[in-house]
Amino acid sequence: MSSKKPGPVIPTKDELLAFIAAHGGEAGTREIARAYGLKNADRATLKTMLRELADEGRIARRKKKLHHAGTLPNVVLADVTGRDADGGLIAVPADWDEEESGPAPKIRLHIPHKARPADIPRVGDRALLRTEEVEEEDGIRHRGRPIKVLERDKHRALGVFRALPEGGGRLVPVEKRSLGRELPIRAGDTLDARDGDLVAVDVQKHGRFGHTSVKVKERLGSLASERTVSLIAIHAHGIPHEFSKAVLAEAEAARPATLEGREDWREVPFVTIDPADAKDHDDAVFARTDSAADNPGGFVIDVAIADVAAYVRPGTAMDREALERGNSVYFPDRVVPMLPERISNDLCSLRPAEDRPALVVRMVIDADGRKRSHSFHRVLMRSIAKLHYAQAQAAIDGQPDDTTTPLLPLVLRPLYDAYAALKKAREERSPLDLELPERKILLKPDFTVDRVIVPQRLDAHRLIEEFMILANVAAAETLERAKTPLVYRVHDEPTLEKLSALREFLATLDISMPKAGALRPVQFNRILARVKGKDSEGLVNEVVLRSQAQAEYASENYGHFGLNLRRYAHFTSPIRRYADLIVHRALIRACKLGRDGLPEGADVAALGEIAARISAAERRAMAAERETVDRLIAHHLADRIGATFKGRVAGATRSGLFVKLDETGADGFVPASTLGRDYYRYDESQHALIGDATGESWRLGDTVTVKLVEAAPVAGALRFEILSDGRIETRRGTRGRERPRREIARKGPKGSNGPKRPGATRGQKRR
Repeated sequence: MSSKKPGPVIPTKDELLAFIAAHGGEAGTREIARAYGLKNADRATLKTMLRELADEGRIARRKKKLHHAGTLPNVVLADVTGRDADGGLIAVPADWDEEESGPAPKIRLHIPHKARPADIPRVGDRALLRTEEVEEEDGIRHRGRPIKVLERDKHRALGVFRALPEGGGRLVPVEKRSLGRELPIRAGDTLDARDGDLVAVDVQKHGRFGHTSVKVKERLGSLASERTVSLIAIHAHGIPHEFSKAVLAEAEAARPATLEGREDWREVPFVTIDPADAKDHDDAVFARTDSAADNPGGFVIDVAIADVAAYVRPGTAMDREALERGNSVYFPDRVVPMLPERISNDLCSLRPAEDRPALVVRMVIDADGRKRSHSFHRVLMRSIAKLHYAQAQAAIDGQPDDTTTPLLPLVLRPLYDAYAALKKAREERSPLDLELPERKILLKPDFTVDRVIVPQRLDAHRLIEEFMILANVAAAETLERAKTPLVYRVHDEPTLEKLSALREFLATLDISMPKAGALRPVQFNRILARVKGKDSEGLVNEVVLRSQAQAEYASENYGHFGLNLRRYAHFTSPIRRYADLIVHRALIRACKLGRDGLPEGADVAALGEIAARISAAERRAMAAERETVDRLIAHHLADRIGATFKGRVAGATRSGLFVKLDETGADGFVPASTLGRDYYRYDESQHALIGDATGESWRLGDTVTVKLVEAAPVAGALRFEILSDGRIETRRGTRGRERPRREIARKGPKGSNGPKRPGATRGQKRR
């Protein structure tokens, strides 16, 4: 008689908590299921139990791993908020999500005795901390040692100086939240600032209820001169924009690389394909049919990336400056580069007919676009042509020019044929496919706005994107195989809370979403496909975007949800991203391609600190770029007060509506108090403001007509009055019919410009 093997035993909640505690941040759903031998239906039960523990506040999910609620990673970006009873500094995590993880845990700072004053944070500073869990004292169970002070609060403010006839002046703040709070400046405290100058001032309050004194400490330029709008964001966010003499000296001393220690690839007909206005060219591509008999229909793809590591060595002045900047910052009127132009626009720019050092990844794919193998090479290469996207696309579409005609048979057509194969693999992988057009500001010669366009998305763009994604995957795979530490590009899956909110919203459109099991990008894509071409398409794309996490850098891998990739690293832009430079150095070390690779002392912990810093720098750059666009468009519209515009509701809050104009993509605010006679309540599940008495509503994605009633160019703020009527909601909460036009006495506009729009509701997240 055969005995039946007993099945797996599902752990109790207490056993789950014990397992999570014992594995200190290394436990995810997969690890728990493997440890207990759970499969299929048992895994679904496990996920339900973990969700219940999270709802009870007993555990928290971070980077796909489970922790006891309130625990912290080893390295954290934190804001110093105050002092304890003994005068010790207290900090809290800067990016803590209280809705997801409960109240932010406090961190008691430990300052080493030999710490330099510059390395000791003060209240109000933001700092990078190495944390550890200690015995709880006064409700605090985390201790942090400062690694670096990233932002020093100098109690400074930025604004525009407005001179007064009697002497002295007033400061018009540049921040939206400070609108209306102009500050007086005494005659002796102006530093000879002129009317219209952008100035930095010290702001001090005298006594608890005393007056505020303002003193100009720095004149940053006149707003009447060219290219000063982006200066506001540069100084407001503390973006380093001037290179030191030591950095410039190192850059000027650099000499062109030679063939020594490199393979000679100068006969490979690489081409660069970039935007028409690109000044640096850090990637070049080539493809050919694979001649191997066992790979019919396959291709060999070469992606060459500028060898920045050959010029920027670890520990040098250029390296320290590049880490401080983290990335290049792109404004409509200027670029703040990560590296000096001698490096970025000269020695590392893959110009045609010039020898350039590069790191090349050669990838073999099959007819269905699946990668069969890859290898990395350190080479000397020579691009044969510099193309822009529209130029390459026109050639393939039958309109070649003098440059592209000779390139068509041996260079361009094989590139597009290889891309056609990669498209098959992409469709099978099914990454998140959001349709969110990005606008581009075109400037006049005087750097004012000419017009705003939505550039056409071409196959040439997609070709380069797919080649770069494949190269990035190859870099991560090689480094993992060699057990070399690296900085990953990671993107977490949506939280349970955001998925629940998305599910409720989609239900109002009669779209269902699975309630159990882990969601994959393909399921989001099916939802997006259902609304393709419908009025709700833009709305659903926007709400799905808002349900996603933000991509970031990390020394520990938890995958890239949006691209649906298990491992991914940025390798393709070391001229403008420090993360890519780290990956280049790691590859040089792992593949034994030279002695200038990642230092042996660079371990996972050290790279974790770097990842936190460059993630913060990326968020800083995104905020600065966004605010500059807002200011430029506000300047552009400032003389059109009273004009009417078509737009869409881009956000709804308790305070009012955010409206994005169709013409320019500009965002403005409509205070709830100006909507009509009704009292409007915010319905989070429907992303709408709904009138109590009438049922009139304005919802995310609704088409509206608005009148511009106020523009504050310095702050980049616009205020609208809504002229359209809303919709009448049905009892079931579905959209219902649109209301007919009616004449109603709307309340006059209030003086407030409304709160600053939360960053999470704006723009597409970076990959």
